[in-house]
Amino acid sequence: MSVDLTPLPPRDAIRALEARGGNLHPSFAWQEVYADDHAAMFTVAKSAGHAILEDIFNAVLNALENGETLDSFSRRLKPVLVQKGWWGEAIEEDPLTGEPVKVRLGSLRRLRTIFEVNMRVSYAAGHWAAFERTKALRPYMRYVAVQDGLTRPEHLKLHNLVLPVDHPFWNTHAPPNGWNCRCTLQSLSAVDVDRLKGQGEALRFEPPAITLQPWTNKRTGEVRHVPEGIDPGWDYNPGKAGHRETVQRLEARGGPDFGEGV
Repeated sequence: MSVDLTPLPPRDAIRALEARGGNLHPSFAWQEVYADDHAAMFTVAKSAGHAILEDIFNAVLNALENGETLDSFSRRLKPVLVQKGWWGEAIEEDPLTGEPVKVRLGSLRRLRTIFEVNMRVSYAAGHWAAFERTKALRPYMRYVAVQDGLTRPEHLKLHNLVLPVDHPFWNTHAPPNGWNCRCTLQSLSAVDVDRLKGQGEALRFEPPAITLQPWTNKRTGEVRHVPEGIDPGWDYNPGKAGHRETVQRLEARGGPDFGEGV
């Protein structure tokens, strides 16, 4: 008897991305859309004034639905952006100052950032939906940092921190909590916690002290206090925010409950 091992699409992550795609929001600079505002919209810096945001969103959605790689995503999207003139460097007027400035439009490096950021925040929202569904049986979250010598020290210090799902620490320290952050959260039951202890994992059950650093948003003038080790703009919980926005949108249009399926 043959067994079909075709992986299922990440439905919760797809729903979260689709919810953001309901509000395509062109912007000039990344600072214009801050932190959990991203959960309610899809935006790309320097997209203002260019008819490319729908193309990029559709490419990201297709990649998520079909398990597409960065390479195939970039090869398929680049010709569209080049044809529309959104590639390389250009001189554009800054809508905030009215002054001409040199800007970087599309590039392979930018496509990598667009791909990786949107994949990570979409999967984070999908994972958070699962965390909410199962927290009665799996009430703990474990911070997991990649142990390959490339992880930033502040994130590495959080490795093996175990706290309840609803602990306020996760409101500002749930990955991804920075550009190119590869950290993840793992849900645990009490049995899982005991098993990890038995395997010699040095689990910690008290959050570290949070040191706040002032950061000024150059686009708005707003001064925010961002936790040390968290990149400005990432001082929120991408998974929880994305899950919350998706639930609200589905409820508003009378759709199925977000928790149906996996």
